[in-house]
Amino acid sequence: MASIAYEEFERLLDEFVVKSVHLETRDTYRTAIELPHIAQWTAGEPDDLAWLQGWCATVRDHVSAGRSVRRARIVSEPLSDYQRWSHSIAAPMVEAGEDIRWVPRRLTSSVAIPGNDFYLLDNRLVIFLHYAGSGVATDRVTSIDPHDIQLCRTAFEAVWRLATPHRDYRPS
Repeated sequence: MASIAYEEFERLLDEFVVKSVHLETRDTYRTAIELPHIAQWTAGEPDDLAWLQGWCATVRDHVSAGRSVRRARIVSEPLSDYQRWSHSIAAPMVEAGEDIRWVPRRLTSSVAIPGNDFYLLDNRLVIFLHYAGSGVATDRVTSIDPHDIQLCRTAFEAVWRLATPHRDYRPS
């Protein structure tokens, strides 16, 4: 496994050939780009979501080229403030073509899940995302180990079968 810089991470997310799957398992994240927008939401202030347009354009490019972009979110219910906010801003990403689905954590008790969130690109490369307890990202680590790839593929598909599409998910 090898740590990669954020720029390499972004490049890999731009350059996959067939499909990208992303499993999120945390109830709270504290990414630098999101913090001011979460603060706006918490204060009840409007957000035009212009900051999301870069990702939405990337997703649209992938989808128009025939590539698949899927994200599954395992969440505790009732949702954390972070996940409530995340749910409230997901529509533009879904409209761009990212298939985002939600699954209550209680439904995943018998699913073997890797210890870290991950992206699996083209079933050939895993990018594990490491976070501090506070939700701050600390590292991105790649693996091409067949065991890691199989674990992540199996975990993602098991969670996906339990998940509800964003348009149908109603947080409790």
